[in-house]
Amino acid sequence: MRPHRAYSPGLSGVLPLREGRHLVEVLRARVGDRFTVFDETREALAEVVDLGPPVRYRILEERIPEREVGVEVVLYMALLKGDKLAEVVRGATELGATRIQPLVTRHSVPKAMGEEKLRRLRAIAVEAAKQSGRLKVPEVLPPIPLGEVPEVVQGLLAHPGAGARVGEVLDPGKPVALAVGPEGGFAEEEVALLEARGFKPVTLGRRILRAETAALALLALATEGR
Repeated sequence: MRPHRAYSPGLSGVLPLREGRHLVEVLRARVGDRFTVFDETREALAEVVDLGPPVRYRILEERIPEREVGVEVVLYMALLKGDKLAEVVRGATELGATRIQPLVTRHSVPKAMGEEKLRRLRAIAVEAAKQSGRLKVPEVLPPIPLGEVPEVVQGLLAHPGAGARVGEVLDPGKPVALAVGPEGGFAEEEVALLEARGFKPVTLGRRILRAETAALALLALATEGR
């Protein structure tokens, strides 16, 4: 069996059904095969002891890798058309986001998210955490209106008209909240509301970026080197 990481909350010795099916049906695991299991705090080398279902394993060696950013990184992301939010969730997980909060904004075309789509986005976050070697799977929350965004200790707002760069205003030792608008951008009053709640407008360069590109560019700059 090729190297594999499986998400197993609590490292309980039993894989969730989805993870177990992938191990058995896709990777053709056998009893005695070794793979990596992880949860929110640790990972371990494990060995298959029963193909189930459910698949059972025993832990051979625990380890605590240092792959997290070290501070909370929350992404407030406006709802996007089509499957673009899936791209954002996948990339945001790889880049170190700890929580992803979709927003309903004036210019966002979707105004709601169904339970099935939310479940899919959460599954994508799990897969991206497995791929990138992370322990923490970021929360993907149901959408809220932009007006419900709380005050933040440190916030950055992607805004084409801003003059400040991320490196000029970011304190890397503090938690950070990042806000990115929809395809049409934030309305002026939405920018003002976010500023009042602790977000500083920052530029991502001289070019106009797609919303999904802007989210990942802002995340990359905010977590650079961490």
